Amino acid sequence: MKMKVALVCDWLTNVGGAEKVLLEMHRLFPDAPIYTSKYDPKGIDWFKDADVRTGWLQKYPTAWRRAMGPFRQRYFSHLNLSEYDLVISVTGAEAKAAKVPNGIHISYCHVPTQYYWQMYDDYVKNPGFGIFNPLVRFFLRILVKPLKRADLKAARKVDYFITISDYAKGLIKKCYGREAAVIHPPVEVRDFAKACGKPVENFYVVTSRQVTWKRIDLAIRACKMTQRHLVVIGEGPEHKKLVKLAKGENKIKFLPLMKKDELAKNIAKAKGYLFPSMEPFGIAPVEALAAGCPVIAFKEGGAKDYVKDGKNGLLFNEQTAKSLAEAILQFEKMRKFDRKKVSKSSEKFAVERFDKEVLDFVKKCEKKHAKKNKK
Repeated sequence: MKMKVALVCDWLTNVGGAEKVLLEMHRLFPDAPIYTSKYDPKGIDWFKDADVRTGWLQKYPTAWRRAMGPFRQRYFSHLNLSEYDLVISVTGAEAKAAKVPNGIHISYCHVPTQYYWQMYDDYVKNPGFGIFNPLVRFFLRILVKPLKRADLKAARKVDYFITISDYAKGLIKKCYGREAAVIHPPVEVRDFAKACGKPVENFYVVTSRQVTWKRIDLAIRACKMTQRHLVVIGEGPEHKKLVKLAKGENKIKFLPLMKKDELAKNIAKAKGYLFPSMEPFGIAPVEALAAGCPVIAFKEGGAKDYVKDGKNGLLFNEQTAKSLAEAILQFEKMRKFDRKKVSKSSEKFAVERFDKEVLDFVKKCEKKHAKKNKK
């Protein structure tokens, strides 16, 4: 008998790595409804053919998303999915709290909820609400302990965890005391590999949503320090600040968001891809590798799963402009990278690999669940 499946995610309001994972899960389970707290079709149009289901949080503005953590916790903890045989939550926040009393709950957990656990201090320092920051800080400090308890309770009820990197696996073990299987996110490496082989030009590139934690400012500062050409591709709330930071430097160029094939061509022509962000994985640098572009990445987080010193890039030790600048100079002294080999190093992150590993994991969980029920 065919299993009745549901997908759950924290929110669907913009395009990002988490949404790419959910999209591939939707392709694997096209009949599964997607339960979420907030859906904004204007912010993300990937799920037009999906049965997206929201609740009472849908009526609140998308801009309030970051302030809605306590309400999302309540929403998902009361979301009863007892009619399903299998529920897969794709989450980095509260969606894993959904009730799955009768079926199997597999959580593809990017990381433990960051504003309760590993990045709490950063959120308190800069909540991102402008003049309302003092008020938000006050409530964060009051609510963080009960919210952490609720988050931990939700994590204990999950049957099986999957996560995105060895780094994230360590965080899940540290914060939740749970083991997780590593299945790296799906990356459209074949599409980017088509651009591999373009003549290399004298510039570095960074592609990212322009927000504070991506640390694009470090790439700009490092290239100013070393007088290297840099192309910054993307948009976001930090765009004006980044343009101001680069002001007066004609070697730094900003380009808007572009279609995938054009993006791949621009990356393939770059001398190197700069990745100063500390992220649990990072799909964009893997796309760069696929295009044959070596990656210079901060030596923390998920980057260690795919950047190998001297083979397809270089890792730098400190998340500072000085450390990145030194890495750029060291990178230029290294032997010339074989761009085809760099591209080949990305193949193990292909979409097809993700599909197979997820389906194999689901089958294993079904067998374990069946044996447990027989006892």
